[in-house]
Amino acid sequence: MPSRPMFIAPARFDDPAQALAQVQDIYRNSIEHLRDALQRFVAGEGFDQRVRACYPFVRVHTATVARADSRLSYGFVHGPGTYETTLTRPELFGRYYLEQFSLLLRNHRVELEIGTSGQPIPVHFSFAEHLHVEAAMSAERRLLMRDLFDLPDLAAMDDGIANGTHEPRPGEAQPLALFTAPRVDYSLQRLRHYTGTAPEHFQNFILFTNYQFYIDEFIKLGHQMMADPKADYDCFVEPGNLVTRRAGSPAQPDDQRGAALPRLPQMPAYHLRRGDHSGITMVNIGIGPANAKTITDHIAVLRPHAWLMLGHCAGLRNSQELGDYVLAHGYVREDHVLDEDLPLWVPIPALAEVQLALEQAVAEITQLQGYELKKIMRTGTVASTDNRNWELLPQRTPERRFSQSRAVALDMESATIAANGFRFRVPYGTLLCVSDKPLHGEIKLPGMANTFYRERVDQHLRIGMRAIELLRQERPGQLHSRKLRSFAEVAFQ
Repeated sequence: MPSRPMFIAPARFDDPAQALAQVQDIYRNSIEHLRDALQRFVAGEGFDQRVRACYPFVRVHTATVARADSRLSYGFVHGPGTYETTLTRPELFGRYYLEQFSLLLRNHRVELEIGTSGQPIPVHFSFAEHLHVEAAMSAERRLLMRDLFDLPDLAAMDDGIANGTHEPRPGEAQPLALFTAPRVDYSLQRLRHYTGTAPEHFQNFILFTNYQFYIDEFIKLGHQMMADPKADYDCFVEPGNLVTRRAGSPAQPDDQRGAALPRLPQMPAYHLRRGDHSGITMVNIGIGPANAKTITDHIAVLRPHAWLMLGHCAGLRNSQELGDYVLAHGYVREDHVLDEDLPLWVPIPALAEVQLALEQAVAEITQLQGYELKKIMRTGTVASTDNRNWELLPQRTPERRFSQSRAVALDMESATIAANGFRFRVPYGTLLCVSDKPLHGEIKLPGMANTFYRERVDQHLRIGMRAIELLRQERPGQLHSRKLRSFAEVAFQ
């Protein structure tokens, strides 16, 4: 019989704050139980029984097909039945859970059931932020952990719900959220590894880039803002959880834990934080669709309000000039990394709210309107490939495909980011800058590239940040598009 924490019986709630408090109690008891047992195990104590603690769950029952406000894209279940999901890290997701609970109560007028699920918490996901235990144990002791504690189970972490392939077993509740608690915890661990910052620092608006030049400019702007006591952001966070507070703001207890890293992680993240998490996170995803899929797979569990791609592209039309912008309204997916999760026949639509924000931001930052704006920005299809040396293919082959697809630009990440936004119901957009025109003999050369970067990176980044400011002004219910809903969509945003 496993050793378990004190049992907290399931209870029903019609108050979202009380429901959240119950989630917090269950989760805290479970984590404290695992951490206490783990500390004793590391210290060498013997155990004669398995140690187990489980996630809290939320469940809702409906008996009517009456729909909520049809203009909504989330916050309601699609029909009568029982719906359930496991929950984790309420100290991180508290604001989010409170909103989802409130919407369910408001839209369905039924009670929420909160209790302890049967889904074990893997012991690795119970570690405190700065706890490192494996180095303190022998190989034999580490192997013994498998017999005493629950380890991560990949069968509990697949993306069948998001992919639309999940089919509940007979008698099993239907899903209430895209991600189970183990899937969320797995991604939170991966985010630390890939970005060098804690999940707590990530904001609800994300900028992705494929060049360090943009990050250098973002760092410069971040520090400039922190020198201004009236800045719209509270602090600037760099890899290693290195925090710079806005001038005049007092330091916080956890600030001293941060330190510059001796080397940058694979996809470093930087954060302009706001108290309501509506700030800007920028991630250098590097080159290629594999990185683009990896990071969006994990950031998606944080349920951001939007993510945008700012990067360089090859211009495919002779009429384009270096430094011109491309606002993607369609994508040709030759990245191959999402083919098993999202079939190629699935269209990736442009989202009006994001498109309008990006176009308005370009107009405001460049001070151009109408025909003059069209001279430097083209709306069109972007093709993304996983072949960085596509230029070396027999020329008629790619040129014919690009012409047939009406593509105006080519890169390696944008279609992946948009497709994963579609897949995970995260509003997405792409604004690229033409850095070369290989089909027309204009390839990147060091001198040309340096001049191009000096002239365009700052402007491009400011456009992306202004677009986020415009999106921030939208109500979440407007920004999250019904275009991203499936037939049997989950209730949680």
